[in-house]
Amino acid sequence: MQSPSGLKAFVDLNPRARACFSLRCGGRVGFRDLARRNLQIVACSSSKGGGGEGGEGGGSSSSFASRSHAYALLKQQMEVAAKFEDYKEAARLRDSLRLFEEEEPVLRLRRAMKEAVADERFEDAAKYRDELKLLAPHSLLKCSSDATTLGIRVQVRSVYIEGRSQPSKGQYFFAYRIRITNNSDRPVQLLRRHWIVTDANGRTENIWGIGVIGEQPVILPKTGFEYSSACPLCTPSGRMEGDFEMKHTDRIGTSTFNVAIAPFSLSVIGDDSDIM
Repeated sequence: MQSPSGLKAFVDLNPRARACFSLRCGGRVGFRDLARRNLQIVACSSSKGGGGEGGEGGGSSSSFASRSHAYALLKQQMEVAAKFEDYKEAARLRDSLRLFEEEEPVLRLRRAMKEAVADERFEDAAKYRDELKLLAPHSLLKCSSDATTLGIRVQVRSVYIEGRSQPSKGQYFFAYRIRITNNSDRPVQLLRRHWIVTDANGRTENIWGIGVIGEQPVILPKTGFEYSSACPLCTPSGRMEGDFEMKHTDRIGTSTFNVAIAPFSLSVIGDDSDIM
């Protein structure tokens, strides 16, 4: 059920048969026309400055959302073209994606910042980071996070799932994998979860639930627990953070405590982090 804020409820990441993505235009002409329109969106968005109003970061943030939407559409169309064995069109869309990735301002600045750090040109790296803050503040947040509370480490990695997204309908599907490691010397049990989900328009939803994926696991010292879940979003990017409520199980009547889940990004563009 969709919440009043416009964000959709969580779903567990279970295998499903992929439905064919239907294009309104239909056929090969539909692929080409849609891709051409998307590239026009990218060109228009890239040419706009960052002094507009509306949303975090002003017009630049809005332009980044438009470019992210176009990028997601291109990826979806390439997958559909390959599915229908239109390999010539799939190759053309692949080349369009590569061109997009080379010219997209956020991706270009990210690469430049990474290279500057590797070369120890820290003043240049700081300059690129400041430009990114103005252009697209959300882009500085990684698609992964790592936090430790009272010896309980929580690592998260998110990824965009093209096959279950429909960008043309404003539907973006993100999966995430969580690894919880008990580095303390006492066993703990995960009782409840709390998520804060924010979309690219700044709309926020708080979600509470019992345990994770139907379990309230007990995690012994020096062991871990992993699970996967997913989150549909109405925008091509957003962020998640939250906490787990836990308790120690080696003593009766112990108080519960909260374990932080550090913020991480949901992004169709992703980042260059290593997969967890």
